[in-house]
Amino acid sequence: MSDPILILTEADLRALVPLDMAAVDCVEDAFRALATKPVAMPPILRLDIPEHRGEVDVKTAYIPGLAHFAIKISPGFFGNPALGLPSTNGMMVVLSATTGLVQALLLDNGYLTDVRTAAAGAVAAKHLARPDAQVAAILGAGMQAEMQLRALTLVRPIHAARIWARDPAKAQALAARLDLAGVTVTAVASVTEVIKGADVVVTTTPSNTPILHDAVAGQHITAMGSDAEHKNEIAPSLLARVQYIADRLSQTRVLGELHHAIAAGLVAKDQGFAELGQIIAGQAQGRADARAITLADLTGTGIQDTAIATLAVARSKASGAGRAFSI
Repeated sequence: MSDPILILTEADLRALVPLDMAAVDCVEDAFRALATKPVAMPPILRLDIPEHRGEVDVKTAYIPGLAHFAIKISPGFFGNPALGLPSTNGMMVVLSATTGLVQALLLDNGYLTDVRTAAAGAVAAKHLARPDAQVAAILGAGMQAEMQLRALTLVRPIHAARIWARDPAKAQALAARLDLAGVTVTAVASVTEVIKGADVVVTTTPSNTPILHDAVAGQHITAMGSDAEHKNEIAPSLLARVQYIADRLSQTRVLGELHHAIAAGLVAKDQGFAELGQIIAGQAQGRADARAITLADLTGTGIQDTAIATLAVARSKASGAGRAFSI
């Protein structure tokens, strides 16, 4: 008989894995491993269901040295809010890296994905934004907009944040709801206004057409909404003039913001760029100077899922949380 399988619910996981510096460090370590270890991370498997604005991503990675690896199933159905349903959900299956046996089912409804995505934004800002960055601009007003801002305050001294969304009412509602110590949050009416004077710009939408067309010297941009070929938040002309950093270059060339600049003929298909993990590991240069415009193209990687799942399982075993079932 195999070992019992641990089952953790969303409520369990919210208690075990809050968005804090431990989560940021966990994701940072995963990116470092991607640059320094023989990580196995296959291309993303994606199923599109266009008539319902739906997509399902399957991501996984094996990181040498970790006892487990995760396989994540992550649906995103972007018409769901009109039905009173969340746009994202999902689950992770955690397997032994030694035997391949299932160790745990993490029924997180997408919560761990939200945490590890926000943590990746914090990691990008930690290594690429100016140390004195104080003003944030958030494009979008969904769950990730809120979590990216919260994560950003963990690594930079943010005291003011502005939020823009296509639906002004959603931006106003998010600004009113956010309660961040020492941070003034306001909603603004235009992209031009939201990025004016911002030190860090974060785009968090599933947009199919560019919403960010310009940036000024010294800004850092985290683009995390373009995780499929048809999505595009950053104008190719802007991407072609920034210091560009990929989470995984092989991914961003085919489904991130980079591939739109390649398709437009503004960037060579085989042009080399640094990856975030290489900067963390000291293998590549981070921000070139205080006036550089840096852009992190975050398409989401299986290493993040394996890392956050491993953290959740370890904390569960230490605390006794969850339920174990023998099959």
